[in-house]
Amino acid sequence: MLNSSGAARADEAEKIRIDTAIAERRVVVQHPNDDETLYPQRWGNYSKGLKHDARGDVVAASYDSMLDALNSGAPSDFDAIKLGGDVPLVDPQAGLAFTLVGGDPQSFALPPAPALASAERAGEMVEDYWMALLRDVPFSQYDSHPLAQAAIADLNKLSDFRGPKQGGKVNAATLFRGFTPEDLLGPYVSQFLLLPFQFGAIDIDQTFQTYLPPGKGGADYMTDFASWLAVQNGQATNAGKLTSAPFGPNMPDPTHRYLRDGRGLAAYVHVDVLFEAYFNACLVALDAGCGFNAGNPYNGTAAGKTQQGFGTFGTPYAKTAISAVAGPALKTIWYQKWYVHRVLRPEAYGGLVYKTLLAASDPLYFSYPLHADVLNSDAVKHVQSLHGGALLPMAFPEGSPWHPSYGQGHGTVAGACATMLKAILDEDFVIPNPMMPSDDGTKLVPYTGPGKLTVRGEANKVAANIALGRNHAGVHWRSDYDRSVLLGEEVAIRVLRDEKLLYNEHHPRWTFTKFDGTKMTI
Repeated sequence: MLNSSGAARADEAEKIRIDTAIAERRVVVQHPNDDETLYPQRWGNYSKGLKHDARGDVVAASYDSMLDALNSGAPSDFDAIKLGGDVPLVDPQAGLAFTLVGGDPQSFALPPAPALASAERAGEMVEDYWMALLRDVPFSQYDSHPLAQAAIADLNKLSDFRGPKQGGKVNAATLFRGFTPEDLLGPYVSQFLLLPFQFGAIDIDQTFQTYLPPGKGGADYMTDFASWLAVQNGQATNAGKLTSAPFGPNMPDPTHRYLRDGRGLAAYVHVDVLFEAYFNACLVALDAGCGFNAGNPYNGTAAGKTQQGFGTFGTPYAKTAISAVAGPALKTIWYQKWYVHRVLRPEAYGGLVYKTLLAASDPLYFSYPLHADVLNSDAVKHVQSLHGGALLPMAFPEGSPWHPSYGQGHGTVAGACATMLKAILDEDFVIPNPMMPSDDGTKLVPYTGPGKLTVRGEANKVAANIALGRNHAGVHWRSDYDRSVLLGEEVAIRVLRDEKLLYNEHHPRWTFTKFDGTKMTI
């Protein structure tokens, strides 16, 4: 790269942009599942915030007004969408935005989401029911708590459950965990969400404000049909948050705690800055003494004897690069959500379960095309016993956000930022003095179990914690997590490839381990 100026510099910058654009040009064929065509009533598709009838099915004219806007892309058509209440849909036009680094948001693809009537979708819903039922059980008690053991037995009866297993079975060590081998090693919660660090001159101890559980001042939400229907219509709201009775709001726990159960994780991912956990992970790793990837141009080179990195390949570079990839990831996944898949949220599927089970006794309802695995599950029986119906108990008064479920914003950002973390830092660095939370979350105690916890493994785990934390809240499916983190990984890879053209330093190389366990060098 030349030390050029004026017109020569402008020409060089133009050439880099053009060459990158040519290299990144891709035309991708997208493949949604067939639910939108198969069910003209849109039972398998996202409709929250649109108008619904008394049975809870979306009104055709309202759904069609959304499709008209998505098909035309005209801002005036988005302004004309027929909503059911006063909560706006979340940023459908973001899927039409461009980026100038990495791949164009529309040049990526996700596989089809599980179909509404499939056993896979039923299995995911059974897991979501159990996550709701176990929100207040500490992760460390999954090997002994009766309800956790009931969840394990129920998940093992499913004909198509794709969560992690050992010896072909779900057990306490795999329950609600991510899909990489490192996710099964050590405490449920990543060290990057537990260990203290310094944010500049501020000491951060990583205790969080979480929510009180039912029976202690808190609540689960949307467990009766009237409140469920109001939420689907976006009614009884204040500035997009359901705050009037009987909706909430969430009651904060006056004691700040370390993350130790599903409700705590749900509370964290309710309000987190999307790149927050990975920015903090970078600070935790650097504070612990982690160095940079061996391919950093200042590692063991002549340049490293006379210079050190800062804005390029130094600690400011690491912190900004890990955070900056969240923007391209969000644009990419918003295109998939709104323009390709439009998949219903778990709370909407819970409404279908509720109505199907009442169809024989209430003439308002009828049976929906759901797999028997969910209808016959012990999870549904437990929810019915607690709440008098099979609606999915939600951690938040407003339930899910007002945008489609698949893919997952948190999961795509997780995949992108965790990939950058592994690529920029020394992913093999072993985190010293690992900890785990006490069952009440008021202190950390040493982790003395097997295995060494590395930056690589804990980066994979924090990605799963954040993405699956949304599932603990009831707002996402497992397939939203496991497919979206892989999409986010690809977003980060293409950013790293493009950015190689931007540096003056000789031969930067990033070697890291992908989520599937394979090594990659850029």
